[in-house]
Amino acid sequence: MTPHEARSRFRAGLKTPTAGWCPGYAQANLLAVPADLAYDMLLFAQRNPKPCPVLDVGDPGATSLPIFAGDLRTDLPGYVVYENGAPVAEVTDVTRFWRDDLVPFLIGCSFTFEDALVREDIPVRHLETGGNVPMYRTSVPCRPAGRLSGPLVVSMRPIPAGRVADAVRVSARYPEVHGAPVHIGDPAGLGIDDLDVPDFGDPVEVRPGEVPVFWACGVTPQAAVMAAGIPFAIGHAPGHMAITDVRDSAYQT
Repeated sequence: MTPHEARSRFRAGLKTPTAGWCPGYAQANLLAVPADLAYDMLLFAQRNPKPCPVLDVGDPGATSLPIFAGDLRTDLPGYVVYENGAPVAEVTDVTRFWRDDLVPFLIGCSFTFEDALVREDIPVRHLETGGNVPMYRTSVPCRPAGRLSGPLVVSMRPIPAGRVADAVRVSARYPEVHGAPVHIGDPAGLGIDDLDVPDFGDPVEVRPGEVPVFWACGVTPQAAVMAAGIPFAIGHAPGHMAITDVRDSAYQT
């Protein structure tokens, strides 16, 4: 399936996590903020490049971008609308919420390198189960920027102990979509109490002989919107990404 075909299905109302969709194409997190917050968002991304690798930024009111030829208001499978830091709507179309002053940011997503993991025969559990990747708020603070501050968010994939080094090597080749893991092993090292209770996404089984491996996650800016009580913003529903028209190889070093 091409990105165009996938976006057509989402525009028709299909809501589904996008892990495994359109192998070979980069996926991206969406966050659209009012223009008066755009500099703070750029600075937050610059200060926190691991979770916030910016792939593209639009002008105020833009509904498409050079790397995303679809409509940012309709062509993702899920969105969250925030008011005063609280999620007030989760929908499949944000046309009625979109404003002329919104600046859209597309931020790299680790789904982009999952196809490379699979090609190396490294198991990706949420792809095997057809679910969403588990994501967790951590106790690690991001560097604040203007009005934005909040915790690092991570995604987790259980990796067989003997393949952890391979997973690090493969993902490290994609620095613009989070790159190498930020933590390997004991989740308590990130302040995560229970892997079975993710803050976003679905829990997955960590089997005997497997190690939980954590990558920085592009939901981090949305966590900052919530933590800082930002008056208004629109983001993708976690795991329900913007599928871009750019090949994943464009972000490989």
